[in-house]
Amino acid sequence: MTYTTLSLTLIFVLIPLILSKTLHLSLEKDTIIATIRSIIQLLIVGYVLKFVFDSDSFIYIFFMITLMIVAATLNARQKGRAIKGITWKIALTLIVVEVVTQGILLGLQIVPATAQYIIPISGMLIGNSMVLSILFLNRFTAEVESNKDSIELVLSLGGTPQQAIHTQLKNAIRASLIPTIESQKTIGLVQLPGVMSGQIIGGADPVVAVQFQILIIFALLTTASISSILIGMLSYPTLFNERMQFIKNATHK
Repeated sequence: MTYTTLSLTLIFVLIPLILSKTLHLSLEKDTIIATIRSIIQLLIVGYVLKFVFDSDSFIYIFFMITLMIVAATLNARQKGRAIKGITWKIALTLIVVEVVTQGILLGLQIVPATAQYIIPISGMLIGNSMVLSILFLNRFTAEVESNKDSIELVLSLGGTPQQAIHTQLKNAIRASLIPTIESQKTIGLVQLPGVMSGQIIGGADPVVAVQFQILIIFALLTTASISSILIGMLSYPTLFNERMQFIKNATHK
């Protein structure tokens, strides 16, 4: 694909701009900013990855993964700023996800220990973990805000903070996991995932592409579970003080 051909794909940006303007959605500015940022960021990443792949140095691999985790943490924390220490909680969650998944993939020699495999897979898993963290934080803060009275009721009856927040925590975890689980139910029937499609377009054997995609979706399921549960377990204690009393404004921005 040439840059001239690529420029024609801006038609896909023009369509939502026209629709937003016509329906007065006021999304034109955000759409343009998102488009410009995605072009610049992806082009820069493309050249950086070419350099990293050519060098195949673990120092550069570590640097790229660290950069991914930092960027994902800064983005996800916007949805949970009211939760004390949310930045390090998200960062720790992303690190655990990366260590567990890559530990399994590389430790069992499922994929080669090269930049060509480690960085793209890490990007997909960290990105998914970031989205799951955002989904969890959105739902969790909403659950807490709408159930303050029931939380305080459980505490007044002698319940522990864990018992008081159990229902809200469980609902938030379930809600954040549902999109991942539901998408896997129809994968291959309703949608052909990006990894699989990219390999097929690149000339890979469809069966090999499917095998690699299965690896990814299974890893994403683990990523989703760890992300939602860990960020939940790290977050809920900050809603209570040392006397096990509920802090009413703990999730209020």
